[in-house]
Amino acid sequence: MSMSSKGKVLLVEDDQAIATVMIAALEDEGFGVEHCASIGDRDRWLEGQRFDVMLTDVILEDGDGLSGLSVARELAPDMPVIVLSAQNTLDTAVRASDNDVFEYFPKPFDLDEVIQAVQQATGAKRHASTGAEPSVLEDDGMPLVGRSQAMQSVYRMITRVLRNDLTVLVTGESGTGKELVAEAIHQLGSRRSGPFVAVNTAAIPADLIESELFGHEKGAFTGAIAQAIGKFEQANGGTLFLDEIGDMPAEAQTRLLRALQSGRIRRVGGRQEIGIDVRIVAATNKNLVPMIAAGRFREDLYYRLNVVPIHLPPLRERREDIGVLSQHFLSQAADDGLPHRTLAKDAMDGLEARNWRGNVRELRNVIYRLALMARDDVIDAVSLEDILGQEALAPGGDEETREGGIGQALNQWLHDENPAAGTVYSQALAAFEKPLIEHALGETNGNQLRAAKLLGINRNTLRKRIGDLRIEPDRFSRTI
Repeated sequence: MSMSSKGKVLLVEDDQAIATVMIAALEDEGFGVEHCASIGDRDRWLEGQRFDVMLTDVILEDGDGLSGLSVARELAPDMPVIVLSAQNTLDTAVRASDNDVFEYFPKPFDLDEVIQAVQQATGAKRHASTGAEPSVLEDDGMPLVGRSQAMQSVYRMITRVLRNDLTVLVTGESGTGKELVAEAIHQLGSRRSGPFVAVNTAAIPADLIESELFGHEKGAFTGAIAQAIGKFEQANGGTLFLDEIGDMPAEAQTRLLRALQSGRIRRVGGRQEIGIDVRIVAATNKNLVPMIAAGRFREDLYYRLNVVPIHLPPLRERREDIGVLSQHFLSQAADDGLPHRTLAKDAMDGLEARNWRGNVRELRNVIYRLALMARDDVIDAVSLEDILGQEALAPGGDEETREGGIGQALNQWLHDENPAAGTVYSQALAAFEKPLIEHALGETNGNQLRAAKLLGINRNTLRKRIGDLRIEPDRFSRTI
């Protein structure tokens, strides 16, 4: 091991190519590195030397690196542990979180981020405050399915909120699984023993939404023949999931803000304030930023809800998950009494090439239809086309966007969003600013300083817009 000025790192990695790159990068940053590829060698190094931080893969030559962490903890109780894994599932992330790892990185990972985590871990150890933070999640029993890179930031954000009650705002298109994120946060967090109450604010008439959320007293309005307990009280001690929050009427937004600020509610027609203890997870398929500019959503409520933002990618940005999702839904269909089917490779290729405007919800319905209507146990491409018909790639996909240019993209956006009069300019700016910033990040491999220079804007401005527009800069970074 080379002499180190910043600290000593134990790298437990059985992929020699990855290990070689990481050792070179760590040594360039001034760290001394010792490398091994098995749990047995790891424990021998920990018995003989002291290390400032350990980086470990999950799948090693002689076993599971996470399962064996308890022994490493006994040998080096104060040593921060950073986990690297190609097992990019919700379960792996939860196991990493349960083991109090300092950080978790699914493969492929951003090398610069790993180096930064090592620097933070060694600094935290020197200050005797490891501040271990949970990282990523999935198993067959988990609510969310998928191992794509696009889902990794979702898993990591979920694990970060399991040990606190911070308010979460889940965004994403319809059908991406926003309620499943809320359920995962509830089921895996400290409030799992409490109730999980979901309410779709868009499905409640505007004149009844306050009664639905906060309850009402007998005689509060025509038809209120008895006292009613609202969703906030029903969710006391647990989690309240507010879906389609962008469709909430203005007056209800005001009362919701007051409840979040004070931790107290008042039933409609009531005089007494009631203390409530709920975790709020809100969700929307709309971009709330231009709605704020148009005066249709309260800015102060947005910041109260958007404490921890989690953005769910559409299915078209995680096509590599279609296979595992399809198998998952085929299994569910069989459990629901439909014939047990399997998908041939050509059928899977056909599914991966489809539009999926309805996202995961549409995929589930399609799989159930295939399970019901297919004549053979193995569904092939011919059966797929017979049942579903032919379909080209989605409008606005890579090929069409390049051919149609921004004019076609604008027409598509105007048609899909149908912005209200007086809001077109502000909404259009937000809609087309995002792909512009993503282009700059792509050109600079995710380097925000260089991207800001390319765009001709201040770096802090770029960082703020990246957050406001829910852009994931990790997608553009160099990975190994």
